[in-house]
This record gives sequence, C-alpha cells and structure tokens, in this order.
Amino acid sequence: MDVPEGKKIYFSSDNHLGAPTKDLSFPREKKFVAWLDNIKEDAAAIFLLGDLFDFWFEYKTVVPKGFTRTLGKLAEITDSGIPVYYFVGNHDLWMNGYFEEELNIPVYHQPQSFLLNGKSFLIGHGDGLGPGDKGYKRMKKVFTNPVSKWLYNWLHPDFGVKLAQYLSVKNKMISGDEDIKFLGEENEWLVQYCRRKLEQQHYDYFVFGHRHLPLEIPLNEKSTYVNLGDWISYYTYGEFDGASLSLKKYEPSEG
Repeated sequence: MDVPEGKKIYFSSDNHLGAPTKDLSFPREKKFVAWLDNIKEDAAAIFLLGDLFDFWFEYKTVVPKGFTRTLGKLAEITDSGIPVYYFVGNHDLWMNGYFEEELNIPVYHQPQSFLLNGKSFLIGHGDGLGPGDKGYKRMKKVFTNPVSKWLYNWLHPDFGVKLAQYLSVKNKMISGDEDIKFLGEENEWLVQYCRRKLEQQHYDYFVFGHRHLPLEIPLNEKSTYVNLGDWISYYTYGEFDGASLSLKKYEPSEG
C-alpha cells in the first residue's frame, strides 16, 4: 500500500467501550469519534488493533446494543473510500461477519504483515503472543473453540450479553490482563516475541496493542516495536507518514 503525499496511516487500539458501564464510557467514545472525524481528512488507511469494545458477541441476527456513534463514523469513513482494517482483541474476539458485511471492514484474527510505502509491518492485537501466560492461552482456546461459541449462541442475547459484560468488567473474563506496568525490555513478552520473529524475517515495525502502554522500543538498528497504548488513560495512537511511525496523543482543541 502506497501512502500518497500529504496522507497518513493511523493506528489505534484498546478503547474498551462499554466498560465499566456504557454511561461512564460514553465520554471516551465521543472523544474517539472526534478523533476519527479529525483524521479522516488526511487518512490513507486506518488500522484498529482490537478491544474496541469491552465485550462483543455476534449472534446470527443480533449484535450488542449501543456504540452507534462509533459504528456510524466507521461506516462514513469506509463509504468515503478510506480503508479500515480490524484486528480482534481478547475482549471482542467473537466477531463473525458483521464488520465485513455492514461496515466493509476486513477482520483479522491473527497478526498480519503489510507493506506500507515500502516499510514492512507486522500488526496485531498482541494477546497470547510470546512466552508465558499459559493460563490465558488455555482460556483463549476454550473461548475460541467452535463448540464453546455454538453453546453460548443458545443463550438469549439479553442474558448472554449482560452476563458476559458483567464477567468482563468484574472478573476480567478472557482478558489476560496484566498489571499495567512496564516490565523492562527483557521481561516484556511482546518484545521477546518480536525478537524471535526477527530471527525468521525482517520487519521495520511491529505494531500491537493489548498492553495498554504507549511504548516505542528499538529492537535493532532497523526494527522497532510499538505498542499503541489505550483510549482509557493515554488516548494515544500511531501515525505513519510514509517514512516513519510515531506515537501521538490526541488532545482535542477547545472551542
């Protein structure tokens, strides 16, 4: 994908809309929609790296109620011809066609490589990658198992969605949620994952979310690991101008 002169590619992750309640997350949603409205003026593409929602499950004819402003803005952006790419996170991994059919947004369940203006990227949410965290990896296999999804689908949406939202907030269901502290380069499992990938193939940038920490860590002279932070505490995002990727903080102008 080429980046035309004057255009940029944007990356965002971890909004967790709906947490801890829809009312309390509403100001964050409005801020995110304002950011989308702002970047659509010069966006060549937008990558959303998961956990846009704190819980998402698609029944055959039902999706969770709410988030109308976010979904409407994404539809407006894709209708205008700007491509949007979505990577499921551990809180919204039960996506099954709605984004593709209604919003024209391709959805990825695993990290994907992209060539953007001649720079190689490996992009994903980041959960379950690297060494350790075996308990979460086992739990993720249960939740992504087709039998588990089929059984959950038989719950009435009013009960199923409410139950999952409660568990997601109160008990961190399918979260694999670590303490939001920088562990040091040698102990950050996504850094270790990136370094192992570099033994197999070169990437200029590894871009992930999930950790809720804005991080830019050089892996060697030519490769960098970037974690996008979140839209809860940091309101950070990635901006690629065709030559380099950098982290920015969204601070809307007043008035």
